[in-house]
Amino acid sequence: MPNIITFSTGQCGNQVGRKFWGTLIDEHGIDHSGKYCGTDPSQLERLDVYFHEASNGKFVPRAIHVDLEPGTSEAIRNSNFKDLFRPENFIFGQSGAGNNWAKGHYTEGAELIDEILDVTRREVESCDNFQGFQLCHSLGGGTGSGLGTLITSKLREEYPDRLICTYSVLPSLHSNAVVEPYNTTFSLHQLVENADQVICLDNQALNNICSNSLRLATPNYEDLNQLIAQVMSGITCSLRFPGQLNSDLRKLSVNLVPFPRMHFFLASYAPIVAQGSKSFTASSVAELTQQMFDGRNTMADCDPRAGKYLTASALFRGNIATFDVENELSKVQSRYATNFVEWIPNNIKFSVCENPPKGLSKSVTFLANSTAIQQPFKRIADQFAAMYKRKAFVYGFLNEGMDELEFQEAELNLKDLIDEYQQYQEASIEDDEGD
Repeated sequence: MPNIITFSTGQCGNQVGRKFWGTLIDEHGIDHSGKYCGTDPSQLERLDVYFHEASNGKFVPRAIHVDLEPGTSEAIRNSNFKDLFRPENFIFGQSGAGNNWAKGHYTEGAELIDEILDVTRREVESCDNFQGFQLCHSLGGGTGSGLGTLITSKLREEYPDRLICTYSVLPSLHSNAVVEPYNTTFSLHQLVENADQVICLDNQALNNICSNSLRLATPNYEDLNQLIAQVMSGITCSLRFPGQLNSDLRKLSVNLVPFPRMHFFLASYAPIVAQGSKSFTASSVAELTQQMFDGRNTMADCDPRAGKYLTASALFRGNIATFDVENELSKVQSRYATNFVEWIPNNIKFSVCENPPKGLSKSVTFLANSTAIQQPFKRIADQFAAMYKRKAFVYGFLNEGMDELEFQEAELNLKDLIDEYQQYQEASIEDDEGD
């Protein structure tokens, strides 16, 4: 089976990573010390995708935790996860990035990158069939954005034929740092070139799901991160468990990325229902399919109906017949024909994994390469342009060794990406072939 190494970078990335590993050990019957205590043989069958077995029978996650300040790592090492992770795989600085992308990418982050790559090489060497990396980070802060994208660029140099998939948390409309548009634009500039798949999430959309669908009065980051962990678990389930139709990171890439630069995906998950409503909710394939196309379940702050689906992938879990899935997806494509580009026929791929998530009988994780992703990108580009026009806060980045030309390159690259999505949204099957 393929092996995948997971990076958790910055405060957001480490908190999301902790929820992800908590979900994985629950599903595979592993306790917080790494010992197997499950009862189902399928839990062990493909465990080596994300874990390797130590000599004492303990299962150790293929995980690397990185931050520019020690607080996040200490929080994990003082939690009930303290005996799960390999101690040498916690790499942290002391000073933090102070919401500055350049500190994470050029100065503070550059001091840690050699140690990070050494730990990465050791993890890769312990793999039998290494397929790629996944990285959790936010794009608005300094460490997740600056150091996160430095890690992706170094991984691309050192492992050019391996896949890099990122779970990237975009800043929401009501951001908590003034320089987030700069940090995000610089990060997207890097991710366009160095990542193979970028799953875009944002706190505003996650917050709306928690408030409106889960009926939580005051959602916190734990609740938001649990939603991201469910998506990550759903995307990787057919790597980890047997199924009728399997999928992996490479198959996802082949089916979801029609053009190399356009690898930014929207994610949604179903069922999302409040705890008190579970007994009143049907979990048929029809219901799941309807929910996954519902804009209210999309985990990025945009309206999928305002764009067009280039490609999509539905990853079902549970005791589900492939015929039912084919039937429902065919109905959806007929019903929402105008929401799909006509020049990519049969553009929904699906897989079925027999092991349901804990506490549910069926679920589906939906990834879409939709032109609607340009909505948050436009918002970020407009905020960037407004500040950069007056050169506001630029000095803080230049003092860390950045060149002002990088501002212009990053802005232009993001604008080009938005234009590409718009171009393919408007393209029709009769158009002349592009060059």
